[in-house]
Amino acid sequence: MSDTPVNLFAQQEANRRRSRWLIAGFVLFFAWLGFGGDWLAWQFTRGAPPGEYHHVVPWLGLLMTAVAGATAWWAWRVGPEKVLWSAGAFEVTTPATPEQRQLVNVVEEMAIASGLPKPRIWIIPDADPNALATGRGPESASIAVTEGLLRICTRDELQAVVAHELGHVANLDVRLMTLLAGLVGTVALVADGMGRMLRSGARIGGGGGGGGGGGGSRGKRSDVGPLVLVVLALWLVSWLLAPLVTRLLALGVSRKREFLADAMSAQFTRNPLALASALAKIDGSVAPTTSIRNGSAHLCIADPLGRKSSLRAGRLADFFGTHPPMALRIAALKAMGYQEQKRQGTFVAAT
Repeated sequence: MSDTPVNLFAQQEANRRRSRWLIAGFVLFFAWLGFGGDWLAWQFTRGAPPGEYHHVVPWLGLLMTAVAGATAWWAWRVGPEKVLWSAGAFEVTTPATPEQRQLVNVVEEMAIASGLPKPRIWIIPDADPNALATGRGPESASIAVTEGLLRICTRDELQAVVAHELGHVANLDVRLMTLLAGLVGTVALVADGMGRMLRSGARIGGGGGGGGGGGGSRGKRSDVGPLVLVVLALWLVSWLLAPLVTRLLALGVSRKREFLADAMSAQFTRNPLALASALAKIDGSVAPTTSIRNGSAHLCIADPLGRKSSLRAGRLADFFGTHPPMALRIAALKAMGYQEQKRQGTFVAAT
């Protein structure tokens, strides 16, 4: 693991860069929706007779860009708290049970081992075993585990899971993934609202254009060239497929981050087999993690929704899945454990 620091610094810088591109792409996408709508409204109203509405001021573009900027700022500032709130998590400040005391002790130990500030500790009241980390960086990080995880994990396994989440903190994965959670939720909400508008028959130009204005209607229609129709089609498709566009922006969050966090857990604990055992127990759980929503699924150590895409490898699975196949992660950890045992055996034989 001698090259881990290099990988760590490279991953940190990559996540900073991806965070900037994610915000820029999000704002630009909303600007296109707004200013594209303004341009279309101008095209459809510029031939209207005097006294009728002429769309001149690009108020929709200015509004949508401002909303996108405000949303990105909101996701950055309060995204971590909202992720925990949406999962129904409660913070552990004074441990009330032996399981909570063990969790606090383990987090303190792994914070020292990783050289990171101690994160805030949360518990999600869910029977399915899972864990996540969130925050804007090491100084504001939080780690949350489900009650189900506390029940099934030994102390070594819990250490390994916490160390995995601290790996995400050290890599600055939490910054990118928390920001993504806030932006994905917003786009899904806006797309849903626009979909309802379109299904209810809302029209861009406002005009039904009835019977008596046949000549005027033909005059307006002649002003609308092929370019306007193409832009109109693209604009409507952009609204309807906004969640998919956000999924494209989310490609900056690679499945490979889980392998790196697994490796860092092995580095912090010196016990990769403990994480392999914990992941096997998590993978063996049959119920989904109902407390964690779709927009926050990529934050978890295992896909809380149990989607089939997370069971496969390959380009298509990489696009639709938030996590690599658990079998691959467990195999990689077992290989690390074998190499560590082999190294220790060679050392013992030499002495």
